[in-house]
Amino acid sequence: MKAVALAGILLLAGLSAQGQRSNVVVLCYHDVRDDVGGAPIPAGGSAESSLEISAGGSRQLDADQYAISTRNLASHFDWLWVHGYHVISLQQLIDARTKGVQLPDKPVLLTFDDGLQSAYTKVFPLLKAYQYHAVMAVVGAWTDLPAGGTVDYGFRQFTRADFATWPELREMQNSGLVEIASHTGDLHHGIVANPQGNVIPAVQAHAYNAKTGRYETDEEYEARIRADLTRSAEEIRAELGRAPRAVLWPYGAYTQEADSIAATLGMPVTFTLGLPVTFPNKPFGVTGLEAIPRLVMTKNPTASDLVWSLHHLDMRSNVRAVQVDLDYVYDPNRDQQERNLGRLLDRIRKIGATQVWLQAYADPDGTGAPSELYFPNRELPMRADLFSRVAWQLRTRCGVEVYAWMPVLAWQLPDKAAQARLEIRPKPGVSAESPVRLNPYLPETRKVVGEIYEDLGRAAPVAGILFSDDAILRDTDELGPNAPAPGPQRTQSLIEFTDELAARVRDWSPQLATVRNLFAEPVLNPDAETWYAQSLPAFLSSYNTVALMAMPEMENAKKPDAWLDRLYSRVAAEPNGIHATVFEMQSVDWRTKKPIAADQFAKEMRMLEDKGALNLAYYPDDFEKNNPKLNRLVPVFSAVAYPAP
Repeated sequence: MKAVALAGILLLAGLSAQGQRSNVVVLCYHDVRDDVGGAPIPAGGSAESSLEISAGGSRQLDADQYAISTRNLASHFDWLWVHGYHVISLQQLIDARTKGVQLPDKPVLLTFDDGLQSAYTKVFPLLKAYQYHAVMAVVGAWTDLPAGGTVDYGFRQFTRADFATWPELREMQNSGLVEIASHTGDLHHGIVANPQGNVIPAVQAHAYNAKTGRYETDEEYEARIRADLTRSAEEIRAELGRAPRAVLWPYGAYTQEADSIAATLGMPVTFTLGLPVTFPNKPFGVTGLEAIPRLVMTKNPTASDLVWSLHHLDMRSNVRAVQVDLDYVYDPNRDQQERNLGRLLDRIRKIGATQVWLQAYADPDGTGAPSELYFPNRELPMRADLFSRVAWQLRTRCGVEVYAWMPVLAWQLPDKAAQARLEIRPKPGVSAESPVRLNPYLPETRKVVGEIYEDLGRAAPVAGILFSDDAILRDTDELGPNAPAPGPQRTQSLIEFTDELAARVRDWSPQLATVRNLFAEPVLNPDAETWYAQSLPAFLSSYNTVALMAMPEMENAKKPDAWLDRLYSRVAAEPNGIHATVFEMQSVDWRTKKPIAADQFAKEMRMLEDKGALNLAYYPDDFEKNNPKLNRLVPVFSAVAYPAP
């Protein structure tokens, strides 16, 4: 296990004047101390609980897992120097993006968060010794901390002595080696974002007022963010004589609105924390995915850990996704609901999943067309404001990425007249029963569904969206004159609709990924695209991931093993098919409503892994009835057992 957590990496695509691509690695550091790594074993814990196994053997972890020792930081600087890496300035990065100025080979940008005292006493001397540039981000409220004041820094309370002073920051800036950036004025904390009291990063969340029972409006959110960033920029200008040009978002959490506000205040360059992302070559400050992800240095990484990370920038864990019914967690009794949530969290930790595809709508009767939602919105009744709480608990307590599982077309509107007006009907003379879906070629449908997705984005930060299996269009559907003919054009039109919906959520979760459910039939029989409006090649080129329903029992396959073998072969034949496809299994036979035998479930999953499948998921997960059985599931599913390609 490596001591560097690959929490965020930038492969910043910038075209040089000669048209060649330069990749910039942005490193994120926090506190620097001489004594990192000597933390005592926590009370009641075992030695193993505070040890990290690395290339150099066992080592004890520090209480502050974001801290690095002075010795290890110096070894990073030395290794970069010896091996031909070039530490660049923020100005060089801006010039590369805005003017096409060529960057040196192997460019690296150094960033240090929180404006800590060690930036002056430990980092600055090293920068001068190596003549390295760095970006240092300050939180105004922390730099201005009065005597006797404290900041909850996680493992202990920090005092005024833990932060650099304005004169020290001025000295570093005047050296020409350090650029001071904003880490916000006072937004490096969480705010209550739902009635259950969940605290979510202040830049990303709309505040919930428990006394009034109301949520912050978009206008109030914009005013709060603008006031804070204005105060931060003005204070840095007043204290240092130079306005900041960059914002490093606390926790890496931000919204497109926050990014846009920063740009209007003279800070068009923003940084986040995230997964490896290649950005298009466009100027800073243009509306879009602007914030630059960074590689966070944790657990006191050695030079060998840094080398390992730089040689594995694109490495991603295999996807192990559990699709979860929020209906199983909900209970009108608040205490019982909390017990249900606790059991779910405990189970997800034991499973070793990397993602949870969490139901954001209420469908207790299994109709497939929900009439209620688990988040506040403008279009449907809210059963309970539960999604944001469960999503945040899964993210922070289980360490998984949470995707909102949402229908695309299958909705039951409270306005019956609107439902009748928008619902898809079979063509005249067609007797086949049609599932409940709204017509995506009607402007009113796009408005209603778009607002639902926008309100989801406003309600809770998510890593991605799972577009459910209701997103199908049949050749027997009466869709009106605006619909393309069945086939590739209709498939593409439905993809474009999901793109619109993702864009609504991306305003609030800018790094949003997309997953689309795909039935097996269009993969096994390409002619089936006509009556599904689904296509594996089209989905692979349009979504981050395809969730292929590898469910032989649902398809009534007489020879499940042979059916799965044929399905895998079709996926493997597509460029990037295996890497971008999640094979989603079923744990329940919906015809009999009984769990699939644990041995059969595990056998099918193992078979796909043995053939070369990298990514797996399953549905449903019943934490109350232990289905699938943990003792059979974990050995074939856990990301701990299958961590990477």
